[in-house]
Amino acid sequence: MGFIIAQYCILILILTQDIISAEIRLDQSSAEVKKPGEAVKISCKISGYSMTSNNMGWIRQKPGQALEWIGYMITGRNSATYADSVKDHFKLTEDVSTSMQFLEAKSLRAEDTAVYYCAREAH
Repeated sequence: MGFIIAQYCILILILTQDIISAEIRLDQSSAEVKKPGEAVKISCKISGYSMTSNNMGWIRQKPGQALEWIGYMITGRNSATYADSVKDHFKLTEDVSTSMQFLEAKSLRAEDTAVYYCAREAH
């Protein structure tokens, strides 16, 4: 199954109707520097909308390279699909009760050096 990165975008949107406003936010955990062989778990806190109304994706950008799709979570089902290049290396999970998404690697490799992003599926 092919996946188009353009379907996902990092989105911060302010909706205003009269005096009511809501802000959609995807807040990631702080940046970390890890060594090969170490584990990491990155979190993405979702607010401003019901997490289960949009699937969530993870992408990364290695130094000097284009964005690379890692996978996406069918929210509310804890069901993930991964790019072949990272299958069995990364694990996507979620906690609907706290509106959190997670990207985890048990043993990082040097080629995992990148900036990682969570992204909300656009409708």
